[in-house]
Amino acid sequence: QVRLAESGGGSVEAGGSLRLSCQASPVTYDSFCMGWYRQVSGKEREGVAAILTTSGNSYYADSVKGRFTISRDNTKNMLYLHMNNLEPEDSDMYYCAADRSWGAVVRGTPTYWGQGTEVTVSS
Repeated sequence: QVRLAESGGGSVEAGGSLRLSCQASPVTYDSFCMGWYRQVSGKEREGVAAILTTSGNSYYADSVKGRFTISRDNTKNMLYLHMNNLEPEDSDMYYCAADRSWGAVVRGTPTYWGQGTEVTVSS
């Protein structure tokens, strides 16, 4: 069982920055691929970024490339999403998720999910 807890959401103006964090429960964190997703009620969930078990390989949705950076600290069981140049369209609930399978994370079907943290970007 993996427990995930997101934090760092909030309200910012367009062009601003936020850093989301995700704390994983004390398991073999470095054996899990991790991802960030976003969704609001009534909209389709979107995979934002994903990262392999180590920081060597990552994936980004086209909508966030060049603005968002995913990273992880395996010594602290932490996952991060650095979001720069935020746009109103980035307003959403953001979730971190984990799976041992990279394919599952990239497809948007990871096994373990956090409760989400809300990001609001005003114009």
